Amino acid sequence: MKILVTGGAGFIGSAVVRYIIGNTQDSVVNIDKLTYAGNLESLTRVANNARYAFEKVDICDRTELERVFSLHQPDAVMHLAAESHVDRSITGPADFIQTNIVGTYTLLEAARHYWVQLNAERKSAFRFHHISTDEVYGDLPHPDEQEGKTLKQKPPLFTESTPYAPSSPYSASKASSDHLVRAWLRTYGLPTIVTNCSNNYGPYHFPEKLIPLVILNALEGKPLPIYGKGDQIRDWLYVEDHARALYKVVTEGKVGETYNIGGHNEKRNLEVVQTICSILDSLVPQNTPYAEQITYVADRPGHDRRYAIDASKMSAELDWQPQETFETGLRKTVEWYLANQEWCKHVQDGTYQRERLGEL
Repeated sequence: MKILVTGGAGFIGSAVVRYIIGNTQDSVVNIDKLTYAGNLESLTRVANNARYAFEKVDICDRTELERVFSLHQPDAVMHLAAESHVDRSITGPADFIQTNIVGTYTLLEAARHYWVQLNAERKSAFRFHHISTDEVYGDLPHPDEQEGKTLKQKPPLFTESTPYAPSSPYSASKASSDHLVRAWLRTYGLPTIVTNCSNNYGPYHFPEKLIPLVILNALEGKPLPIYGKGDQIRDWLYVEDHARALYKVVTEGKVGETYNIGGHNEKRNLEVVQTICSILDSLVPQNTPYAEQITYVADRPGHDRRYAIDASKMSAELDWQPQETFETGLRKTVEWYLANQEWCKHVQDGTYQRERLGEL
């Protein structure tokens, strides 16, 4: 099987590429525009593998996409290319509209043009797997909002049937792309599958996101910014667990289905930062606890209060469960950043120096 992976030099995309090349006999064609968050150093271990090919292509470029489809003749598409940082979408939403909506449309049309020309067997086996986010669902009730109330049931979770209610330019652009993918199935018959995941973390994560930013800032003695009170809750998913899940979906998932992928690890942002500080205290002790670098800053506009995914469908239908707990995965992540400082330096090309984004 040959899989076309868009955004394969990004955080989740590179984990998917490394997983497929390292654990299966399938081939990968990685197409990536190599924006600020794309880094081929994340793929060093597979770069010379005969089953791996790289094409520097913008998913908004229809001509180049058609060339790639014609040349490589993939059996499936895993679409991960996206602008993905909420704060950055608040500062400059245009790139999110262009890449996440226009880019997805362009890729869908290139894939459809390719798919209709396949023979019956290959046409039936072809899959277009669109990778999305739980942020399209908006947010869930927060435990603090339930104080003094008697709960008759467990706090709700996002399921595959949760209505969409995106809050940010980022999540709105991803919701739009999800709807496009489903429309291309219903209208044109293109065999699509959608997955929505919770917050990923792990090695090779660009340091604009919470966990790598806190690790690197802590090591440099810089402030560790906490938005608001730090009581926002996220469900954390180790990126290599996610990569396994995505491969399960593209190879075993049913056309037309949606699968939610989560780590069963709900944590408050402040708790995440405090845990990182505790790990660093043990691995790289300094004169004062790292937690003393925590600084509270004004909250993000429209900040969602809580995300949490019900991943029972993935477990029941595709026999997938996360292997890492938050504690084991976070320690592995911190250890990786400590051992890969050169990667961290190279991935920051000067345009981003861990300054705050997303302020109005």
